[in-house]
Amino acid sequence: MKNQIPPEECSGLDEIRAGMDAIDREIVALIARRVAYVRAAAKFKTSSANVAAPERVAAGLKTRREWAEAAGLSGDVVEGLYRDLVAYSVAEEHKEFEARQKG
Repeated sequence: MKNQIPPEECSGLDEIRAGMDAIDREIVALIARRVAYVRAAAKFKTSSANVAAPERVAAGLKTRREWAEAAGLSGDVVEGLYRDLVAYSVAEEHKEFEARQKG
């Protein structure tokens, strides 16, 4: 976030929107990095059933909820975002796992 104006110093909606867009671009880049780790995890899985890891998902969602609440955000909203992200991640890991099994 180079040269980004802090929210409290913005002088209008254009600066606010530019700041939000810059953050959203970073969020998307971070999601792409996260998914790269997810895909890489497939090489360590021994079966398709191991990809989903429901206990790990449940623990991870609880932790993200706690992080959100500690940051003054809605735990429900952040948990929902992560639930979607994890569902996407599991699907991507399954695809990677299946591709590795084929060849």
